[in-house]
Amino acid sequence: MNDARIAPLDPAFAELILESATDFAIYTTDPAGMLTSWNPGAEKLMGWTPAEALGMNSRLVFTAEDRAAQVPENEMRRALAEGRSINERWHLRKDGTRFWASGLLMPLLGGPQQVQGFVKMLRDRTVERQADRRFSAMTAALPGFVFVTDADGSNVETNEQFQHFTGRAGPELAGDRWLEALHPEDRERAAEIWEQAVRNGDGYEARYRFRRHDGEYRAFACRAVPERDSEGRILRWLGTCLDVDNEARARTALEGLNQTLEHRATQSHADLATAIERLQREVIERQKTEEALRQAQKMEAVGQLTGGIAHDFNNLLTIIRSSIDLLRRPNISPAQRARYMDAISDTVDRAAGLTRQLLAFARRQPLQPELFDAGVRLNETMAILKSTLGSRIKVIVEIRSMPAPVEVDPNQFDTAILNLVVNARDAMDGEGALTLVVDGVDELPARRGHVAAAGAYVAVSVTDTGAGIPPEQRDRIFEPFFTTKAVGKGTGLGLSQVIGFAKQSGGDVGLTSEHGRGTTFTLFLPRAASTETLARQVPEPPAPIPRGHGCILLVEDNESVGQFARTLLEDLGFSTIWATNGQTALDLFAEEPGKFDLVFSDVVMPGMNGIDLAHRLRDAHPELPIVLASGYSDVLAAEGTHGFPLVHKPYSIDALSATLSRLLRQD
Repeated sequence: MNDARIAPLDPAFAELILESATDFAIYTTDPAGMLTSWNPGAEKLMGWTPAEALGMNSRLVFTAEDRAAQVPENEMRRALAEGRSINERWHLRKDGTRFWASGLLMPLLGGPQQVQGFVKMLRDRTVERQADRRFSAMTAALPGFVFVTDADGSNVETNEQFQHFTGRAGPELAGDRWLEALHPEDRERAAEIWEQAVRNGDGYEARYRFRRHDGEYRAFACRAVPERDSEGRILRWLGTCLDVDNEARARTALEGLNQTLEHRATQSHADLATAIERLQREVIERQKTEEALRQAQKMEAVGQLTGGIAHDFNNLLTIIRSSIDLLRRPNISPAQRARYMDAISDTVDRAAGLTRQLLAFARRQPLQPELFDAGVRLNETMAILKSTLGSRIKVIVEIRSMPAPVEVDPNQFDTAILNLVVNARDAMDGEGALTLVVDGVDELPARRGHVAAAGAYVAVSVTDTGAGIPPEQRDRIFEPFFTTKAVGKGTGLGLSQVIGFAKQSGGDVGLTSEHGRGTTFTLFLPRAASTETLARQVPEPPAPIPRGHGCILLVEDNESVGQFARTLLEDLGFSTIWATNGQTALDLFAEEPGKFDLVFSDVVMPGMNGIDLAHRLRDAHPELPIVLASGYSDVLAAEGTHGFPLVHKPYSIDALSATLSRLLRQD
């Protein structure tokens, strides 16, 4: 046993320390683990008063599974052997709820080999752990690689996609060893680009070939930006790499198909019947290739977002963590408490909005027109667009037509606006003024050889203060793969997506440019005839739920989310039973078929997912209300909600209350 001992303190002074440390739960035990002291921080965190806790075994704060595994005893043995035992794990409160805490256990020694007991300090880290897991989940959901380095690049951290692709992680990336993941012909150039970025403190964009763990090389478009402190010093670098091999494949396939179609057109009349049959097959293949191209266009747009998104999420997590630390301070006023709680709530809403918009940009699905207000949509998208622009570009937004209803695919609309904004940013070399205007017009003006056409349109214009587009390039600016940017700076897919979307939606794109003064691209979309759906989009205030109305079966595999959802439902007045998987839920129904008034289930779970569970319950109990919850699911994106109400994560208590109230009133 380590002979280090805690120096004896004056009892009054020791008592003052314990009473003052309200942000930490501190308790002492005798050698057998029986509680001998319990400070106010312990009562605040775990709920037991000193009168209830003293004399009890300290095992009561451990979970059942940890008690079964003899974790309390193992902690004591380690503290005796090493002088301390440090760990992080789940602990229990008096009301049975769990909290994640970091703990330090040390022996109290009266002399060598004389153990008088133990002292333990706990700090609640539940919120930090949940924030870390949300950020990890967000980076795991991003397409391609995400990496973070310190200021000089000596320490590199990556997401799981990079590790799975290259088979490299941790020490294998330290220093300049990350270059070993690249094609040998790309390493010298990559080292020069990185050294110049560190030397000048500027972000960079480049293309490299990464070696997959099976030996195949694939091309990636990489981008990195520095994160600075308040004095301009670089703290770290945030970067992304996006697989762009599909772009080259789509380009080759389109060129080959065009040559094939031209050859078919020259065949003799005798071969026409055979050519038509073959042409039909070619058209199908071309449609598939065009879909791959459209996805490549969206992925290029997502690549412009992810570095800024990672930076924005760090800022949001900073607000949440700081507000929580301030809420833990004693003697804060009710006004301060309300302000910090509002800050946390608003920040969570902003983080959820960023995640939803990023998933919408990257989602692979056919065009699905919806009626929405272009001005409102543009304002909602500005937060994610600004992350691509940087602080040196001044952004001006003018909504001159209210409302501005259009009926087009909203995800393609967002991607088109993003492509126009990125094009404007690059034209200004990252510094200047960007103006976005939403207006209504009575005709489609003459453009690129087309005469003006009468009709009601919504016009969304993006104006930059760049150098302008030379006249000889304006006729080709919308061609796929045509770009005026340097090698590695662009693929020429952005503007082709914009005009393709506009044409498919019944509109067009206008272009005006003046050398040395800037360029304006205007997206013209047909103005929707009706705005009734827009009015219905304004949510009505949720009706209150009568307390104590029925029993709900909660199905959720994630422990943290399950604990939160059960508490929320019980606070609303429901009796709640929690099942951690679909099979357990079916077993509970088999035991007591008439016990439950409603089922609230997550969608994505191991084994039986929420949709399969809902169908099996609906087959056996057709009248049973079932509500699904999901953040993002490929199943839902491809097939819809299968007729079941859906609550989107992260859900608020108002949204959940409204859904449950509506369904239970229908019973």
